Amino acid sequence: MSDALIDRIAAAENLAELDAVRVALLGKSGEITAKLKSLGAMDAGTRAAEAPRIHALRERVTGAIADRRAALEAAELERKLATEKIDLSLPAPEIVSGTVHPISQVMDELAEIFADLGFSVAEGPEIETQWYNFTALNMGETHPARAMMDTFYVEPRTAGEEARVLRTHTSPVQIRAMEKLGAPLYVIAPGRVYRSDSDATHTPMFHQVEGLAIDRGITLGHLKWTLETFVKAFFERDDIVMRFRPSYFPFTEPSAELDVGWSIEKGRRVVGGNQGWMEILGSGMVHPRVIANCGLDPDEWQGFAFGCGIDRLAMLKYGMSDLRAFFDGDIRWLKHYGFRALDVPTLSGGVGA
Repeated sequence: MSDALIDRIAAAENLAELDAVRVALLGKSGEITAKLKSLGAMDAGTRAAEAPRIHALRERVTGAIADRRAALEAAELERKLATEKIDLSLPAPEIVSGTVHPISQVMDELAEIFADLGFSVAEGPEIETQWYNFTALNMGETHPARAMMDTFYVEPRTAGEEARVLRTHTSPVQIRAMEKLGAPLYVIAPGRVYRSDSDATHTPMFHQVEGLAIDRGITLGHLKWTLETFVKAFFERDDIVMRFRPSYFPFTEPSAELDVGWSIEKGRRVVGGNQGWMEILGSGMVHPRVIANCGLDPDEWQGFAFGCGIDRLAMLKYGMSDLRAFFDGDIRWLKHYGFRALDVPTLSGGVGA
């Protein structure tokens, strides 16, 4: 009987016929399946004799089906290779189907601008210890800023281990860079961060870029010049007015938020002009305690730091209105706002070219 079944399998001329044979033999109501079900009604002696034979038959049939499927698929591939041709003389499409996501494009723009100012790019883990995410940044266990962060905590892997967190900002990268590289140090830290918040202007995962400069004799004037240079280069406008407002961040002292003037152009609010103010980033002089936590002498080394949302920068520069659309994966949105692969940001050609 087994030879007859193998012959049925070998006679299948295509994948559809082979699948029909497979169902007839091994499906829920198949011939071999019925034999397997019949084992339960047999007495012990008969079952001991029949079970090995039936299982061996199933294994042989299963192997024969797999071999026939491989042969049919190989034959189909050979047929396609022999009959299907591509006319290489046809013109290529003028519009490429893939695009660079605005977030990736803005990250490249930021790297280009700050590289010209002497900053390098630093990276770090997205799952952080509470030391790097909070404590080293002058936020102790009872500091209220920890509650303000809307933090995602990761369940400890072992008993007694402190819970790790999904980093709430990229500031931990600055701490790791100071520990590893020492001073002087000029870095920016772009990357994904996580907070438990979601609406038109907030998502649980978003992107930040933070900058850090550590050197001797660093002053607030250096911070002000750096941010003014960055904002004008990024938005590619010289008519941007800016103001610093006193603020509070645990890891900087003094701290300030940077506001830029905006105006209405073609029905939307854009950076530039003086019809109103909008806050775009936070900044300040690095707190001496943070410098000391990284093993540096705050009496010798000073620095400034700043941070802003990359998604927000993209929205302001390129006119998006809803942050959630960045992560929806809508191909129509990506084609509209995406960038061609060769649109590489350069200061000479324009970072937003």
